Amino acid sequence: MINVLVVDDNSFITGGLEIILGTMDEIEVVGSAENGAEAVAFCQAQAVDVVLMDVRMPVMDGVEATKQITETTDAKVIILTTFDDDVFILKAIANGAKGYLLKNNEPELIRHAVMSVMRNQSIIQEEIWDKVRQSLETEKPDVSPDLSGLHLTAREMDVMKAVASGLSNKEIAKNLFISEGTVANNISALLGKLGLDHRTQLAILYLTGKVGGGEM
Repeated sequence: MINVLVVDDNSFITGGLEIILGTMDEIEVVGSAENGAEAVAFCQAQAVDVVLMDVRMPVMDGVEATKQITETTDAKVIILTTFDDDVFILKAIANGAKGYLLKNNEPELIRHAVMSVMRNQSIIQEEIWDKVRQSLETEKPDVSPDLSGLHLTAREMDVMKAVASGLSNKEIAKNLFISEGTVANNISALLGKLGLDHRTQLAILYLTGKVGGGEM
């Protein structure tokens, strides 16, 4: 069973998620919290596998709570957000969030996200990533960031650029005339080489020369 904590200051949201997740065989909701401080305390006191975390909450917001939870526990955080919260996305990623989903998703997509982060995969919904990419490209300086210090091969740079463009592994494979398996291996190797956790950080690094707000 995957132990899930639901965090939101709206009891309608937490109650609804508890009911929905309670119908799933692989998931057990072990509790709920109304703010980030409660979530941190809960995760530090009890075994939690995945936290479904709101962003805007009193006492402590979800971005800071994500940082404290990922630094002090083994719990993995999935941010549940609205489009109005997109300014927090990069900071939440930098703070260790493993997933980023819109709140109005179908239950099956939330279940898939929970299962994916438990397999050490990171999830960011396409609509959210499109907004992040557009924002980064709008703010991107006229001179592209100098990535020469990363010592990447031409193929690694091609893969990194494709990821930053929002292409799927299938699309990258088609464009670079390699197999999807090779693409996946190249991305995994890049993440390991650069000390990153997921492809979103890889894309942010390519576009800005930074990882979620911090220089490499």
